[in-house]
Amino acid sequence: MLKQGILGLLNYGDMTGYEIKTIFQQSLNYFWTAQTSQIYRELQSLEKVGWVTSTHVTQKGKPDKKVFSITKDGKEELQRWLREDLQSSVLRIPLLMQTFFRGECSYEENLAFFRRIADNASSFPGGRELAVSAVNAYADQMGDPEKALFWKFTIEYGKMHDEMLKAWSEKCIKELEEQHECTSH
Repeated sequence: MLKQGILGLLNYGDMTGYEIKTIFQQSLNYFWTAQTSQIYRELQSLEKVGWVTSTHVTQKGKPDKKVFSITKDGKEELQRWLREDLQSSVLRIPLLMQTFFRGECSYEENLAFFRRIADNASSFPGGRELAVSAVNAYADQMGDPEKALFWKFTIEYGKMHDEMLKAWSEKCIKELEEQHECTSH
């Protein structure tokens, strides 16, 4: 899906790899992480299949830069992907796979595990405020509040996901403590 994320960003306008990486880190990174090397590798791949083109731009007093643009085929691929039924996606949640087998760990290890989840779920609010600021800044730049609304939807999902993780992990801690209390007497 990194390819589609890059196509989505380029659909908003031409960008250098550096600009894509920067916008990615300020927006998409909250729900889809990617290393700089992965982004540049995907740009090469997208160019090979004809979904993006690049233009070499010479700059006076600065290093040259490569500006990427989405092609007609790239826009068609983005639209195809946006219409794809995600229900067919394979569900993989490493957290739940690990939770399923936590019976192999000690009470103390399990408490620490769920406390880390609760703490991590609570540690994002400041980052979310930065994401809202970034969304508002990009919305102003683009002058397209309709598209920005969907960006805000992703922030709301992140907030609700964090709240759910915190509530779930706290419920797990409570049940672990209750079970430990019953079995230790």
